[in-house]
Amino acid sequence: MATDNPFKAALQADRRQIGLWLSMANPYSAEICANTGFDWVLIDGEHSPNDLRSILGQLQVLAAHPVHAVVRPPAGETYMIKQLLDIGAQTLLVPMVDTAEQARQLVAAVRYPPEGIRGVGARLARASGFNAQADYLRIANDRTCLLVQIESVAGLENLDEIARVDGVDGVFIGPSDLSAALGYIGNAAHPTVQAAIADALARIAAAGKPSGILSLNPDEAQRYIDLGARFIAVGADVALLTQAARALSARFTQAR
Repeated sequence: MATDNPFKAALQADRRQIGLWLSMANPYSAEICANTGFDWVLIDGEHSPNDLRSILGQLQVLAAHPVHAVVRPPAGETYMIKQLLDIGAQTLLVPMVDTAEQARQLVAAVRYPPEGIRGVGARLARASGFNAQADYLRIANDRTCLLVQIESVAGLENLDEIARVDGVDGVFIGPSDLSAALGYIGNAAHPTVQAAIADALARIAAAGKPSGILSLNPDEAQRYIDLGARFIAVGADVALLTQAARALSARFTQAR
């Protein structure tokens, strides 16, 4: 299926996409990261102090660069999804998806009728260039990319059915919440958690869908790539800043 969403097109063509998490909720830092060569960046609305306006500001600065913006809402609420799509988000990563029925509801939320239930207000929205793109309503459903995040025991149990839902474009594994759900909070590296992740990545591939994941550990991220993950976030802006600042501070203050 043709699409003018480059991230979605890359996944359809089985091209690996390497990404970076944006948690600083700031257009200036987002623009800095946009120039570093990543295929995609994720604007996090779940665990970062983002709201609709701060996400809009980041989408606006990222639009001038080849990097693709993925947006994670706080939850898979229909009204949140509608607002994010209207301000120009093309790809959404929805957290805490536990069942196939929930996934089907999300598919409906990102699509205009008759395929879905997305409210029609694009004439006044940034997504259509404020009505400059005359065919927006016709192409919007194909342009939108829906990624669902699996991070619970229920999600793992229902993973095969979730991954087979038509309209789900990719399945993302959330290691932190998954490790907590499995009884190893704060220890995503535990063998039991890692075995569950490896099994999940294989099951997603067997369903014919691309899989994604986040890891701030380069060796672990490479392992996930080797296991078949197709869209992988390998760092986060906050982590990069704190690591570099602490290392610089330690270099000079410890020598006093």
